[in-house]
Amino acid sequence: MAVALDEDVFPPLKLLLKAQSKEFVRTLFHEAFRYRNDTVPISVLKNVATTLDAGLDDAKQLLESLISVVCAALFECLMEPKAVYELFPENFHKNLRELISKIIAENMPLWRTNATNEQVSLPKLIDFDWRVDVKTSSNAISRMSMPTCIMQLQVQENATEQNSMPAVRRLNVELTKEKLDTMLDGLGKIRDQLSSFPNSN
Repeated sequence: MAVALDEDVFPPLKLLLKAQSKEFVRTLFHEAFRYRNDTVPISVLKNVATTLDAGLDDAKQLLESLISVVCAALFECLMEPKAVYELFPENFHKNLRELISKIIAENMPLWRTNATNEQVSLPKLIDFDWRVDVKTSSNAISRMSMPTCIMQLQVQENATEQNSMPAVRRLNVELTKEKLDTMLDGLGKIRDQLSSFPNSN
């Protein structure tokens, strides 16, 4: 089931019916992708307003709606026009709905690649070691052995400068048996979810 967009996303999109060409509509979707995480420049808004014979506020609302649709399609990874089509309410303009669905589906592979490349990489786990450590309670009345797991994680950070080697950090983590059981249970669920995807290793 596709992401449910707010109802107020759709009315501004009807301004696209005033576009003189499909190519201009495609350009607007590229602008929406480009500025999905940033403020749309006033120069872009003025160009849209002039081309569509609309006010700046209308142009701004249109771009905001386009961004909402593009982000929803990216989140759901909608690669087929039919899947994008389902984002819209049944009473939405049929021809415009089909055009938007086609444009988004055509551009989705490129957009997903660019979006992935723009993401900040997270630190990577490159190695780990562990040992069991037994502690003795300091309580003189009830001296108890308390085994814990000491894990050393070797983590590679992101390179801070071009052509520089990424830094490697070592983190020591202490886990009680209960915490280790909880961690293993969670990792097991993650493994099962990853295994449900095709061609996962």
